[in-house]
Amino acid sequence: MPYRYPPEFRRKVLDLLAAGRSVASLSADLGVSDQTIYNWRRQDAVDRGLEPGLTSLEKEELRSARRRIAELETELAVTRRANELLKAQVVSAGDGSKRSRR
Repeated sequence: MPYRYPPEFRRKVLDLLAAGRSVASLSADLGVSDQTIYNWRRQDAVDRGLEPGLTSLEKEELRSARRRIAELETELAVTRRANELLKAQVVSAGDGSKRSRR
């Protein structure tokens, strides 16, 4: 899993970029890949409405919704399986009672 930098750190890097520092110098000084810094800069532009794309808030909501959907799909699969098992038990119990009556 990729390392996640704290939002405060990312903000500080973006502030240093805005103050005139280059991506290469920040990358070398802070040990953060230049591509990561470029990604942060682009995401910041999206968050401020300067570029098209999903904002950080929208991305988080989407991640959360996908997690919840996965949970609900798992719950549904378990419920369906339990229903199948109960039906099978009811049918088998029903067959046994009919035989004993004859």
